[in-house]
Amino acid sequence: MTQSERLFERACRVIPGGVNSPVRAFGSVGETPRFIQSAEGAYMTDADGIRYLDFVGSWGPMILGHNAPVVREAVIKACERGLSYGAATEYEVEIAELICSSVPNIEMIRMVNSGTEAVMSAIRAARGYTGRDKIVKFMGCYHGHSDALLVQAGSGVMTAGVPDSAGVPAGCTKDTLSAVYNDLDSVRKLFEEFPQEIAAVIVEPAAANMGVVPPEEGFLPGLRQLCTRYGAVLIFDEVITGFRLGFTGAQGYYGVDADLVTYGKIIGSGMPVGAYGGKKEILSMVAPAGPVYQAGTLSGNPVAMQAGLAQLTYLKDHPQIYTELNEKGNWFFEELKKTAEASKLECQVNHTGSLGSIFFTKVPVKDYASAKTSDTELFASWFRFMLNRQYYFAPSQFEAIFLSAAHTKEELQRVLEDGKEFFESV
Repeated sequence: MTQSERLFERACRVIPGGVNSPVRAFGSVGETPRFIQSAEGAYMTDADGIRYLDFVGSWGPMILGHNAPVVREAVIKACERGLSYGAATEYEVEIAELICSSVPNIEMIRMVNSGTEAVMSAIRAARGYTGRDKIVKFMGCYHGHSDALLVQAGSGVMTAGVPDSAGVPAGCTKDTLSAVYNDLDSVRKLFEEFPQEIAAVIVEPAAANMGVVPPEEGFLPGLRQLCTRYGAVLIFDEVITGFRLGFTGAQGYYGVDADLVTYGKIIGSGMPVGAYGGKKEILSMVAPAGPVYQAGTLSGNPVAMQAGLAQLTYLKDHPQIYTELNEKGNWFFEELKKTAEASKLECQVNHTGSLGSIFFTKVPVKDYASAKTSDTELFASWFRFMLNRQYYFAPSQFEAIFLSAAHTKEELQRVLEDGKEFFESV
């Protein structure tokens, strides 16, 4: 028995499912979770001393690689001054000023502790601002585990939310409307049915929780036009894309301004951080400035703020990182696509910038329904094959592959060669 297996056995006795987040479970790929002891650059080392080339990067924020010196030094200095104050600090102001001065359409920002909290709070602010109740989300897009957003994904447009988790009362989702990603008509029909009732449309501008599904041409501008026409708030959930596709996130990458934007751990360089920002007239509704209540004892934690400030400042001062990373991503995923196409397997490779996914299906993946056609058993075989060669990919068909500045082209070439061996062996 390996040390990871021993730890998992112990964990299952005291932690539900043996993991503290379902996305860490390896059940769907027929494996035991690897328990990580350390990480550096593009690599993680598990409890058995096995070193993996990592393509998860703590689910996105390690854009400079694990344990980047500029971040590590900032965290050590911050810890020497204290871990938490429960009071305002200069670092909160500095990171807010940096984001507001750099990202289009973000005039004010509020720090929270997670992407889930950021989304929940942004929706509340949108409802308070518009005086409306209904929200539109897209099937296959994930926005955290708050009750109103755990709505079952299914075929067709749903005009009544159905809870997708035990413990969520039906009443919590009665104002959640589901639309089809990359299908403007599905959104237009909802606005036509509820022209004065929709407070906000929330979307992952590049979907990354049904695998990576980029927006089709005209989709995001069309959402902007519909929200403007009907007086609804457009929310970009940039927990994945923010400060990853570029320093200005998906707004800058795709050239579309949202009214509110939510961020996650990337603004804390992987520490427990989230934020929501946007137009001043909306953020001014948030307490103590306005009537929309939201609070958090650990919001703006000084260690997390300094970690995030270190990474964001470094990224802003070195814009070539994004150019090189996106070029590397485009090269890697296109080469992976060529390798797949040359095999007998039916598969698709979707990507945008440094994010990508492989789907084992003959159907082009453009929404949740097409993503669900993927052969998850074949994905599990691919996952195990790559894990045995010490590549750590997300243990789920419907998660993203993340590249970082620490990945070298030589390492990625090795991945492609091993991937080719898998395609030829099946």
